[in-house]
Amino acid sequence: MADYIWRGLEYDGLERLRLDEGGMMRASSIIDSARGRYSYEIVCESDWTFRQLRLEAATGERTLLITSDGHGRWEVDGEVRGDLSDAVDLDLAITPFTNTLPIRRLDLAVGDEGDVTAASVSFPDLEVDLDEQRYTRLDEDLYLVESLDSDFSSEITVDHDGMVTDYPDRFERM
Repeated sequence: MADYIWRGLEYDGLERLRLDEGGMMRASSIIDSARGRYSYEIVCESDWTFRQLRLEAATGERTLLITSDGHGRWEVDGEVRGDLSDAVDLDLAITPFTNTLPIRRLDLAVGDEGDVTAASVSFPDLEVDLDEQRYTRLDEDLYLVESLDSDFSSEITVDHDGMVTDYPDRFERM
């Protein structure tokens, strides 16, 4: 079990995350930010393949449940989402933690790159859409993250476990 804390830079905030890697990986987090207060739990297989997200806005007005069987069947709040069938990963715009999922799952060597399709959750509206991304491992602790459907790119620094330590202008680990 490990604990992580990130400070939000783009939207002032603080995230506290507890990670338990047993047979399944389970992350529980609370985020207080200018976008609102959220709590979430993410469950992945031991190889970091996404299985489930439970997210709740602190106001109690909105919850979100996303599940994947790892073979293209995704459900959002109990409704099958065929438009997400190409997705493997999950991306929550409000946390750097979800970058760890493809980093750990792909296990790239320095100089290698991997394309991923993520079910991306926007905040504060909690809409779920596809996002095509590319991860390129530039050095032992440095990745280039690019959106393939926009002009977004950023170099992120990670620790030896693939957990983000610096996401320029967005997050920094404390």
